[in-house]
Amino acid sequence: MSTQTVHLALRRLSFTFAGDGSHAACLAAGADGGWYAESWRLPAEGPAVPVALPSAEGLRAQLLALPDGRVLVCRHDGDRHALVLLAVGEPEVPLAALRMPGLRMLAVPGGVGAAGAPVAVLLGTDTRPVTTVWLLAADGSAPREVAQLPGLHGGGVWLDAAGRLLALDRVVGGMVKTVVLDLELGTATPLLELGESSNDRLVLFDPATGFGMLRSDAPGVDRLGWALIGGGEPVRFPDCLHQPGRLLRPVAVAPGLVPGAEPRVVLQVDHGAASALVLWRAGEKQVRALPVPPGRLGAVGHWSAAGLRMPYSAPDRPAALATLDVAALLAAEPFAQHAPMALPLALAPLDAPPAERLANQSTNQPAERPVGRAPAGWRLDGSAEPGDGGRWRPAQCLELAGPAGPVESVVYGGESWLSAPHLVLALHGGPADAWRLEFDPALQRMAADGLAVLAPNQRGSTGYGPEYAMAIRGAWGGPDLEDVLALLEGVAGQRAALGLEPPALFGVSYGAFLALLAAAHAPAGSVSRCAVVAPFLSGGRLLAEASAPVRALTTRLGGDRELDDALGPRDVLRVAHRLHAPLLVVHGDRDEVVPVGQSRSLRHELLRLGRVEGVDFRYVEAAGAGHEVLAEEGAAAVHELLAGFLRTGRPT
Repeated sequence: MSTQTVHLALRRLSFTFAGDGSHAACLAAGADGGWYAESWRLPAEGPAVPVALPSAEGLRAQLLALPDGRVLVCRHDGDRHALVLLAVGEPEVPLAALRMPGLRMLAVPGGVGAAGAPVAVLLGTDTRPVTTVWLLAADGSAPREVAQLPGLHGGGVWLDAAGRLLALDRVVGGMVKTVVLDLELGTATPLLELGESSNDRLVLFDPATGFGMLRSDAPGVDRLGWALIGGGEPVRFPDCLHQPGRLLRPVAVAPGLVPGAEPRVVLQVDHGAASALVLWRAGEKQVRALPVPPGRLGAVGHWSAAGLRMPYSAPDRPAALATLDVAALLAAEPFAQHAPMALPLALAPLDAPPAERLANQSTNQPAERPVGRAPAGWRLDGSAEPGDGGRWRPAQCLELAGPAGPVESVVYGGESWLSAPHLVLALHGGPADAWRLEFDPALQRMAADGLAVLAPNQRGSTGYGPEYAMAIRGAWGGPDLEDVLALLEGVAGQRAALGLEPPALFGVSYGAFLALLAAAHAPAGSVSRCAVVAPFLSGGRLLAEASAPVRALTTRLGGDRELDDALGPRDVLRVAHRLHAPLLVVHGDRDEVVPVGQSRSLRHELLRLGRVEGVDFRYVEAAGAGHEVLAEEGAAAVHELLAGFLRTGRPT
């Protein structure tokens, strides 16, 4: 790929910021789904500028932004980790190759050092309960080992500006404690031990003032607290930083603080599909909301005199970098944000005016809606515009009544989504995942094809508190399937009353497993068609075929326990005879998470049952694709295939 300024990246992941805030880096992908590294120049004034680097990366690549604009990349291939250096207009420079099960990188703080100065810390783990620590320079010299620490270590918060003292989270006996690694001496000493059996982690630190924020369950539940590290005063746990059901994550401390000043911290608040920002001053008993547009923020950032910079995405705004003037935002009027209101499907918006519906159907455009202006103090740089000169389709958050309470959903299709000519019920993967109020190329492609999309976060989804997420532990296809079937019944019933076709089902990975179960157990005529990507057939069948890490994850999430109740076993093969709606199955033939053998077994069973391939169902193996077939190179063709099938039901 030639070096060029990029304005067409549709997806961006894994943002990192250089220690001085002059540059950032991320993984980016255009419409074809091919991933590459991107370097961002962050001037003190004016817009942030993204530049593509000549690389081809995988989704698991780690990136570090360096203060001179270069990007350090760690590429993973099994237990082999290749470290290379990328720069604008230059070929990549190989630095090192290490073999071990796990490797993480942390950027060394400060600006560009002398030749041979370290730019990164490497944390490596192998089969032993030991973490090996190296310092890596950018001159091609071999990584220099500085310590072997007993136990597994994660996290990483710098305690000084010189890059000598690094706080790490050490896992010991199932507990997490923060220790300080002296990179010069190679020794680690305890830092946070609030209780003998508590988990204590440092999450933010300002070397200039000694102000630190930590997360600990010493108060009885996991909470955010603060202290002057090294001081004699106790840790404080303000009530305003404890919001049950919401995750508060410190992003950055205000720049330019001097000892004795009261630190100000911006925190990201995540609840459900969207996120928000608040400002908190140490010692105060309340937080102040920052009026930012609805969407999803990246939970990382850098705050300097140029402003607070953070990744941001919304359904109609591909991921990019936002620059926030915090003072201006505090003075701005609150941005129009409306919490989703729970409503039964019987009261959900049904109809647009007839003339508007006809216009929307003929032009394949969503109904116009008032677009709120971004508040003063907010700027978004580098977000891609549609290549056809149109505009991305917006989405909203709605709460629909479920059998055990409201189910928040991301909905495309405007106010009349329920009465759209075609409607897709989309199920996310995981199961420990959720739909977010962010740009999603696959759902955008469906919306562009005239499909309304209802993407629910049924029980088992993350972002709604531990009880909600744990509802399906040991019960895959239990409470979550109950929610999906209830939504499906309500949607299908309302659409039947309007003379419209039933909804279609779409699911990825765990969502594909759930979609197949829903299609099999839904009443006849309530599913128009079903498209699934990378499905597995049951927790037990996945355990029998998957790799060791996937088996461990499946067991940890409760997929090793069979659920067998009035619906029968949650095994797609055993209910395949009930799959009557047109079906499309897509699977990457190099899927490292859900083996392609799962889909091949489903195909063979459908053929055994007398289903005709190309008529009743279509089976597609994406050559060379892994589990993220919707995000890898060639993803645009898969999006096209899915959207066309979900609109027409034709398997060919």
